[in-house]
Amino acid sequence: MNTKTDELTREDAERMLTVGVDINHEIERSGTFIQVGQKAQSQQSMQSDVEVMDVASALDKYSWVKDYYWNAIQPDKDDYTRATAEVEPAGYFIRALPGAKVTVPVQTCMYIKQSGQTQKVHNIVIAEEGSELTIVTGCATSKAEQQGMHIGVSEMYIKKNARLNFTMIHNWGLDVDVRPRSAIIVEQGGVLVNNYFCFRPVRMLQMYPTVYLKGENSTATMNSVLVSHPGSTLDVGSRIYLQAPGARAESIARAITTGGVNISRGHLIGEVSGIRAHLECSGLILSENGVIHAIPELEGRADGVEMSHEAAVGKIAEDEVLYLMSRGLTRDEATSAIVRGFLKIEATGLPEKLKRQIDELTARTAAESL
Repeated sequence: MNTKTDELTREDAERMLTVGVDINHEIERSGTFIQVGQKAQSQQSMQSDVEVMDVASALDKYSWVKDYYWNAIQPDKDDYTRATAEVEPAGYFIRALPGAKVTVPVQTCMYIKQSGQTQKVHNIVIAEEGSELTIVTGCATSKAEQQGMHIGVSEMYIKKNARLNFTMIHNWGLDVDVRPRSAIIVEQGGVLVNNYFCFRPVRMLQMYPTVYLKGENSTATMNSVLVSHPGSTLDVGSRIYLQAPGARAESIARAITTGGVNISRGHLIGEVSGIRAHLECSGLILSENGVIHAIPELEGRADGVEMSHEAAVGKIAEDEVLYLMSRGLTRDEATSAIVRGFLKIEATGLPEKLKRQIDELTARTAAESL
């Protein structure tokens, strides 16, 4: 167990708080993992039926972990996976034991403290049969003006009748490039709820997690809330393969541009009869220099699939602003309220404290977007 957070400054702690990571209080979490650069700074479990450690230690401790390492994702997938495969293993290993109920979240943070650094991590998450696992991960740099790159490979395995609630919040910087590469395998009766929030500037974010619903009656819900600022390009989406009868999937994206580029992708592939899936993307343009590009895809490969999508991109409706103004709000207050409501999605599986933090981030973003 390594709990050395004393090497982090007050400024580091405050920066981590912007993505929901509190290093000073051990309440309301069942485990902690903090990585600074390529080094695991803090790792501990506060619940006996959940394991939290760096992935190198897990590979040493359990011979079977290698069966999960580079399994859902191949190391030659692209230049970024190859770069990660070439360095010593770094990242977290989180495992909920069979039947465990880890509803208080495991808190993780990927943090870049040194300007110009490229952080390369490989994470493994396993929710064993019948377990429930909640993870909240915040990613940030020590300063908003800092340069750097984050490459994050994540492989997640949800076993029979297990549930994973996974929430990620990013606060990088306008000179940071981010390349997550994630794949999730869901077995029979398994449930994935994935929430992603990016409210702050980043130079280039490219993220396209792939979910494989391999078991009967498996379920995936992918929620994302994205704000693209001037100078930012967000290319974010998800691909879900529905490969077993009774599989269900929903992908919901909310995208706002205040002057940046926001590409919102979604791809649903129904491979067998008896699956249902829905894809939704809504975009709001708040600047004449902003761009939103919605790319919804439905692919049916069998008779009897049920899939649908809806996409809408536009600006704030003037009649909505006027209505709120008639109720006593100023134009700025009315606009901010509309943006705040647009950004709010029903992100299930979050503890109340994190919901409040996200609501505060949403309100601040809405006010700053005017």
